[in-house]
Amino acid sequence: MSIEENTQIVKDFFAALGRGDRQALLALSADDIEWIIPGKDWTLAGTHRGHAGLSGLLQKASEATQISSPAPPEFVAQGDRVLVIGFAEEMVMSTKKPFEDYWVFAITVRDRKLTHIREYIDTQALAEASKMEDSRT
Repeated sequence: MSIEENTQIVKDFFAALGRGDRQALLALSADDIEWIIPGKDWTLAGTHRGHAGLSGLLQKASEATQISSPAPPEFVAQGDRVLVIGFAEEMVMSTKKPFEDYWVFAITVRDRKLTHIREYIDTQALAEASKMEDSRT
């Protein structure tokens, strides 16, 4: 696969993500895809494996956050790796607090399918937006 083809597959994945098209996302993902979101004590953190893991992650994400990406992300590719660099305005649904998220996804593409995603987000901004107000004041 060429760098251009790998980049287009990742662009197609992000377009499907933006549309909420789960069938397209699954079609673009390997059966054994692995999506890692570092962290703990957050509903989306962890390692999500396979189509079932991907579907579960997408469901949790739609319930946990509301996302708006005002600008298209930047794609940087080398070999079978594509880095996606972007910015999103998000809101944690449980607290209704907004936050700005500068993020990077490191994605591996093999045989025209996404096989591995490692997501890096602004964990400090997320932690602040996730804090519940102290009702004892």
